[in-house]
Amino acid sequence: MLRSRIGELLRVSKYRREHIIKELGISPNTLTNWVTGKTYPTMDKAYILARILECKLEDLYTLEEE
Repeated sequence: MLRSRIGELLRVSKYRREHIIKELGISPNTLTNWVTGKTYPTMDKAYILARILECKLEDLYTLEEE
């Protein structure tokens, strides 16, 4: 199961949530869903998000053993 690390990365980011939402062209609810793992970003949005957060794409999620 994938566990989102987006929330952790947002907390240490130099950018505010509002900036990230604007850059990605998404709603605040969409970002919240990504943070909670309710939904996942499309691959193109995930790449942009990783670039904004200055991390690798694979840093956005961790794989947890069930």
